[in-house]
Amino acid sequence: MTIAEGSVTMSSAGTDHLAAHPLVDRLSGLGQRLRRLDARRPWLFDAAVVAAVLLVFCAPDFIRHNDDGRDLQMLLYHPSLAGTVALQLGLVLPLFWRRRAPTAAFYAIAAVFVVQWWLGVLLRADVALVIAVYSLVLRVHPARLPWAGLTVAAALGLVAWRVSAVVSPWDALFFLYSAATAAAALGFAIRIRRAQLAALRDRAQRLEIERDQRSRLAAAAERTRVAREMHDIVGHSLSVIISLADGGSYAVGGNPQRGREALELIGDTGRQALAELRRVLGVLREETEAAELHPQPGIAEIGALCERIRAAGPDVVYRTAGDVDALDRGVQLTAYRIAQEALTNALRYAGPRTALDVGLAAGGERLQITVHDTGPQPPDHPPPPAARPGHGLAGMRERAALYAGTVEAGPRPGGGWTVRAILDLTPLTEPEGRP
Repeated sequence: MTIAEGSVTMSSAGTDHLAAHPLVDRLSGLGQRLRRLDARRPWLFDAAVVAAVLLVFCAPDFIRHNDDGRDLQMLLYHPSLAGTVALQLGLVLPLFWRRRAPTAAFYAIAAVFVVQWWLGVLLRADVALVIAVYSLVLRVHPARLPWAGLTVAAALGLVAWRVSAVVSPWDALFFLYSAATAAAALGFAIRIRRAQLAALRDRAQRLEIERDQRSRLAAAAERTRVAREMHDIVGHSLSVIISLADGGSYAVGGNPQRGREALELIGDTGRQALAELRRVLGVLREETEAAELHPQPGIAEIGALCERIRAAGPDVVYRTAGDVDALDRGVQLTAYRIAQEALTNALRYAGPRTALDVGLAAGGERLQITVHDTGPQPPDHPPPPAARPGHGLAGMRERAALYAGTVEAGPRPGGGWTVRAILDLTPLTEPEGRP
């Protein structure tokens, strides 16, 4: 048989034939039910182990076999029935506590084992020492195991000395140490397997927590992005509409034509805001058909933005320097939103009689956006109530941070307010230096 033929133990799907066997399935189910029962009533399983050892290994000690091991039987001591029962119970009963107090149970069994063989008594219940070794290796701290190993080695050495007249001590030690080593190896294997399963469960829980955290962070980031877009769209449009409505209400009596123009501008601004709002909400909906998409505004649309602000009353001057139209679309959108928010705030707080100066300057590796206003001027009518401060400045800083930029806002020395944003235009590079 070739190596390839001998190694074909897995199906094409990678499934072990033995693991897929119905008998293995049933045994696995039985094991799971026993584990659940043991978790509910651990004393029941411990009592079952003690009862099984008493039945299988202790009962045969009361049946004499005159033809089996005659030489060995002649060398060993045969205690009374009470002495035999006492030694058997001393070996087996500590197994009931082998899981709750493995160290104490092991040394109790080892002590009875040494006394038994010091007297020269042969009992099949000595298997309790092997079970105790297995339980000790499975449960106690590894630092305690060397002392337990020395104890087992000494106890089994006593057995080899006792039977040395019939069996070679080296053969006896080989057999006894092999049994003890097998019990310890089984305990180590199951302990390592349990540790691996615990580590896998812990890793699965951590991955699930990390997945939930990533989902929550992504949802929070998306909510922040949508809130910022809604603030830019709705806040700007409502500020223009409110200013136009206030101006139109005072112009209706003296100049009906200006009132009609204000109403038309309110309608145009409202329709434009509704279209942008539908575009943002359309991306969020999960529809079978793709949402109608429109390009995001850029620097080219800042002129129309200034016209809308100018229609609400303020005198707006707009200048550009450098090749601003060749900038990246993301930079252009950021510049548009920052200018939009700055103009909206100026209209909201400085009123319709202010003068605005908007400037964009692209040079070297940065883009500077500057919006100045002259502050509120004495109006012909009482001003509307001041709006509560919103999140506009924070939104501008968040947008500028996407391009390692900064936003500064504060009063001007000669009166009014200034908003200045600087965006870094340096292209990002990969670790190897490739753009």
